[in-house]
Amino acid sequence: MKLASWNVNSVRARHDRVVRWLDTHQPDVLCLQELKCTEDKFPYQAMQDLGYHAVVYGQPTYNGVAILARDALSDVTRGWLDGEEDPQARLIAATVKGVRVITAYVPNGGSLEADRYQYKLKWLKRLRQHLDLHVSPDGHMVLCGDFNVAPDDIDVALPEKWKNTVLCHPSAREAYQHVADWGLHDTLRKHRKEGGLYSWWDYRQLGFPKNDGLRLDLILASRPLWEQCAEVGIDRNERKGKLPSDHVPVMATFTLT
Repeated sequence: MKLASWNVNSVRARHDRVVRWLDTHQPDVLCLQELKCTEDKFPYQAMQDLGYHAVVYGQPTYNGVAILARDALSDVTRGWLDGEEDPQARLIAATVKGVRVITAYVPNGGSLEADRYQYKLKWLKRLRQHLDLHVSPDGHMVLCGDFNVAPDDIDVALPEKWKNTVLCHPSAREAYQHVADWGLHDTLRKHRKEGGLYSWWDYRQLGFPKNDGLRLDLILASRPLWEQCAEVGIDRNERKGKLPSDHVPVMATFTLT
């Protein structure tokens, strides 16, 4: 199973890129974040024409997540399943070929002083609780998406510049690690130990030309699935050209033996 994750920063603005990328790379599963559209505005037909089923949890203007798959998607859930309403559409899950796929768009947080940052920390805590209640680390499970946290300084081109931001602050990293400690393992770090591997570059201040990047987009897997991860990649080329997202696709291939 070849699985990819991509924060497209508006699926309608990036429609042609997504279609072209799917046609070129043909992953078995593609998880999308930051759709910025409601479910009725999602381009189902274009995805179907390429051979993909799609499940969507949308929201007007902001947020929104989706899972696309060549095989049937079953046991689809949207949101937290804990009875507490969350107005932001940031979490969707489905089972594909026996693998529980969860994709998340973790809040950015804005600034350390903002209420939105406290929401981010609580959101990550809630994500851990969701895993505790609804998923087993002994099964085949993947959690992927835009985590809006760079797990380590090796994931940041300029650690000193970013260390006191919502993307790298120790409290954000601790909240991320609490999620990972549930039993999740970073697929990229299984195969690539070096730094210089980024998935996001700010649109501002020539972030991409200067390679002032951070690795915010992750594919984490339960140990049984992580052990079957045969290959990983980051498609840096998708940050080039006309109207790119500020994020690029990240990929992992699993043997599923």
